[in-house]
Amino acid sequence: MMQPRSRLALPLLILAALASAALVLYAVGSWPLAAGFAATILIAAALLSWYRHLYPALVSDREATPDWTVARAAADASSMAIAVTDRAGRLVCASDLFGEWFPGYPTPPAVTADTALNDALSAAARAAWRDGEARHEGVAQGALRLDVDVARTGRSEDYLLWRFSPVRQPSALDDVNRFLTGEAGRQLGEAGIMAVLIGGEGRIRAANGAFLLRAAGRIDANIVGRDFAAHMRVDDKGRLFLAREEQGGLPLRLLQVPLKRAAQPNGSQASMQDGPMLLLLIDEPAGGGGTSALSYIETLLSLLPFGLAMADRDGRVLFLNNAFARVAGLKSGDTPSYPGDLVVREDQAAVADAVRRFAVGPQMSGDIAVRMRDTPDDPIALSLAGVRGLGEAAVLLSLKDNSEESKLKRQVAQATKMQAIGQLAGGVAHDFNNILTAIIGHCDLMLMRHTPGDSDYDDIQQIKSNSNRAAGLTRQLLAFSRQQTLRPQILQLPDIVADVSNLLKRLLGENVKLDVTHGRNLGAIRADPGQLEQVIVNLAVNARDAMPEGGTVNIQTYAVPAIKVREMRQQILPVGDYTALRVSDSGLGIPPDILAKIFEPFFTTKELGKGTGLGLSTVYGIVKQSGGYIFAESELGRGASFVIYLPVYAGADAQQPAPVKAPAPRPETWGTGTVLLVEDEDMVRAVAERALTRQGYKVLTANDGEQGLEVLNGPEKIDLLISDVVMPNMDGPAMVAHARRAYPDLPVLFMSGYAEEQLRKSIDLANVAFLPKPFSVSQLAEAARDALAMRPPAP
Repeated sequence: MMQPRSRLALPLLILAALASAALVLYAVGSWPLAAGFAATILIAAALLSWYRHLYPALVSDREATPDWTVARAAADASSMAIAVTDRAGRLVCASDLFGEWFPGYPTPPAVTADTALNDALSAAARAAWRDGEARHEGVAQGALRLDVDVARTGRSEDYLLWRFSPVRQPSALDDVNRFLTGEAGRQLGEAGIMAVLIGGEGRIRAANGAFLLRAAGRIDANIVGRDFAAHMRVDDKGRLFLAREEQGGLPLRLLQVPLKRAAQPNGSQASMQDGPMLLLLIDEPAGGGGTSALSYIETLLSLLPFGLAMADRDGRVLFLNNAFARVAGLKSGDTPSYPGDLVVREDQAAVADAVRRFAVGPQMSGDIAVRMRDTPDDPIALSLAGVRGLGEAAVLLSLKDNSEESKLKRQVAQATKMQAIGQLAGGVAHDFNNILTAIIGHCDLMLMRHTPGDSDYDDIQQIKSNSNRAAGLTRQLLAFSRQQTLRPQILQLPDIVADVSNLLKRLLGENVKLDVTHGRNLGAIRADPGQLEQVIVNLAVNARDAMPEGGTVNIQTYAVPAIKVREMRQQILPVGDYTALRVSDSGLGIPPDILAKIFEPFFTTKELGKGTGLGLSTVYGIVKQSGGYIFAESELGRGASFVIYLPVYAGADAQQPAPVKAPAPRPETWGTGTVLLVEDEDMVRAVAERALTRQGYKVLTANDGEQGLEVLNGPEKIDLLISDVVMPNMDGPAMVAHARRAYPDLPVLFMSGYAEEQLRKSIDLANVAFLPKPFSVSQLAEAARDALAMRPPAP
């Protein structure tokens, strides 16, 4: 009963796809969009056929096998890469284009070697199973940039349809197309200028109303796809006319503006007929001449949305439009004498030579890379094309506005630099922590032999105080390098702001007003409350320092849903739900050249002795280690804002407040037993041995993991193993892994100048405690006591 209807439904859907494509093409004039629309319906048709075969019990009493050839054929007709996965995570169908973009046909979401990207796609898949659809934007795959749409589909909704579509970048062709078919094209027509966009093959892609009316007789005529030459004729004197106007028409002057060069296999230049062009036609003025035509062209160029200029044979600039001035960084009213005046001195000769070369001989086009005088670090393309028949004008020049591309490159370079500086800072902090451990430990041992009032007591206390201050700096370095030990909890951001508000009012002083506002429906976050308080304090104090005459510090919290993030089109911020914190001031603002450096460690604009340059770098590190993002915005004279985006925590315990633990009484730190101390730094090993011996322990020492195993296998019974983590030959975790085979219940205390979070994977063992360096004698004693308490009781 269902089979005839099934055979009829597929052709009807195909017919509907073709009709829909025609309607889209007529309404929008975009072949890619029309083809994509039709392909989507064809895919639906193929899936319909597939599901009818896949569920024979619902369609027919006869058994059927899914026919993937139809689905693949429909998918291959699209410009998208298509894949289908089932509930078990198996790839059941994929298009040929999917195999081209992802060699080997990997099963989504694991389509690349980028773990973070695969995790993001996994999250999108979970969201699609839950909500029916999901989207992830900006997937980089080789030279491609893809958007990924995931949809739950199937009669029982037990399949996922993955669509990978290339991000369509705006181009000059798009700008010209919109220009000709919009209000600007109508204004050109009123000025007597006919404009046509043709492809490299000579077929019409778009035209303004003036050309349509004179060439086809109707302003709404559809001539897209027709040969441009068919609408023109040339008389025996070589003059150009519109074919429709026959003998009564006026001769026309034609200007060709190349928009995109076709690549040539044997050179860097191309003929003007190789790529798409904008053709401008105007009536030949009485008596010939070029002055009237040139004025028409200048009117046109001033309206175009992309940067264009004209120069004569000697290279003098005759005209440039506003878009060209904006890209070149010119102030209003400034006009350079020569194009070379816009570039750095080293590039001036190359620009002058290129202008002379394109001004004579055949009409050619090409481009060269130049460095602009105001932005020498970002080379851009200067395109040149020879033009004829426009009086003095001989060369058409255009500059590509790559400000967004340059901005993205700078952001990537800045992120790479910050990562490299972070690795260096982490290594420096580790070495300093070893040194400070020895200094602080020896101070503690000397203080045990002195009492207040002794001649040396105050000096020793001063040494220890300065060492603790240095330890604070190393903690800030570790925070910047995202290697700080964090204790994350589930929090509400307004609660953290409320907890620190009283402290801020004292820090800001009487001349600075604190204004706090909170948004509604804020999602919970997972972060270390103490570190978040430090972030808020640092930003507020910096805001205070930027307002020497007083002002207002505004602290705002608000929700940023995923749809808002998608509208922001932020290249760095992934799409997702965030809770945002904004700290802004009404101060002096930050100059642009300084704004790019503010998060670097030790960079400060404060006077000598009034700042370490680690405040904002600490903020940056804490935010990044918490999984968030921070952006700085400023305008000179109008203050600065720092916006922090922290991802909303979506765990099952998101609504549970963090448990409040009452402080437990601290028992005596005196202990007994044998401790094996393994440390490769002699100064740290010496002070730790003396400290443990004074606390009542018998201490055996070793220089590295191999020696530690030899001592452990000796005659002495070891009650506690204290070891550094990173050591030569054999490190601490490897030593403990060997030791646990013979002594499974042996308690272990790791100590390290690196952060616990950084070492968590390597030290994730049972009955293991961690003590960060630098530590005092009392902290080591307490850690040893607590580690011994982990030992299971004897049977």
